[in-house]
Amino acid sequence: MTEEKPRPRIKVALTAFPERYILPSKPTTASPTVQDAYRQTGFLLSDDLLLFERGMNLQLAIVAANRKARTAEPAALLSFWSRAYSRLADAATLTSIGSYSSCAPLLRSGLDSIAVQRALLRDGFDEYEEWFAGAISQAKAQNALAFDLGRYRAASVLAEDERLGPMYRLLTDLSMPHFGATALQTAPDSNLQKLALSFGDSAFHLAWAELTMGWLLVLCDTQLRVVASSGVITVSEAALGDIANLASDMKGALDSGRRCYVEEVEGRFVFHNFRRKPGGVPKRVML
Repeated sequence: MTEEKPRPRIKVALTAFPERYILPSKPTTASPTVQDAYRQTGFLLSDDLLLFERGMNLQLAIVAANRKARTAEPAALLSFWSRAYSRLADAATLTSIGSYSSCAPLLRSGLDSIAVQRALLRDGFDEYEEWFAGAISQAKAQNALAFDLGRYRAASVLAEDERLGPMYRLLTDLSMPHFGATALQTAPDSNLQKLALSFGDSAFHLAWAELTMGWLLVLCDTQLRVVASSGVITVSEAALGDIANLASDMKGALDSGRRCYVEEVEGRFVFHNFRRKPGGVPKRVML
C-alpha cells in the first residue's frame, strides 16, 4: 500500500502592485452635476486630497520595499492591506463625483480589513497559519481550485478604540438599511416641514465631502501606523519619518473647527457644521 505524499507548502509571491497612486481624474463625459461636484471637491478640499495622495503613495512605497516577502505573516498583512487600500482608492473616487452614500460600505469594509491586521498582530498569526496550511486545494469532484473560506471576524478590536470605534459604529449604521440613516443620506436638506428626498443625487454636498475625506485620511493614517509598528513589514527610517510628518499634517487638517465632524453622544451621533454649500448656515444634525 503506497502512502499519499504530503502536499508541498504553498509559496508566497507578490506578483503585482501599482507603481503610483493618482487622484481621481476629471469625469469629462459625466453630467454637469457630477462635473460640478468634482470641481468643487478639488477646489474646496484640495489640501485633504493632497494629503490623501501622499498617504496612498507612501503605502505603495512600503509595499514595493516588501515585494520579496515570502512567508505567511507578511502575506497575511499584505492581503488585508491590499483590500483596505482598494477600498480607500474607490471611496476617494466616489467622493470626488458626489456619490457619498456609496462610500460608507467601502470605508466600513476598509476598517474591517485594518482591524484584521491589528487582531493578527495582537493575537499572533496562529489562525492564519492554520488556514494557510490548506489554503488552496483541488476539489476533485467539482474539478475546481478550492480556496478555503477561513472565516474571521476582528471588529472587536475596534470596539474600545477611542478613535476608530465611533467611526466604525457610524459607518455601520450608514451602511445598513436603517430608516434614519437612509433619510439622512437621501434627504440631507430636510426640515421639520418636509422630507426633501432626492433620487440618485450626485450634487456636491460640503458636509458629506468633508466627512468622507476626513474618514479617508484617518484610515490612511491608521493603515500606515499598523504596518509601521508591525515588526512584520519592513519600513525604512525615512519612511517612518514620512509617516510621522504625514500624521502631523493630517491632524492639522482634521482639527479645523470649521469642517463637518461627528461626535458620539449617549449612543447617538451628532453632526456639527452640516451644510451643503460653503456659504450655507452650519447646523447640527443628530442620527
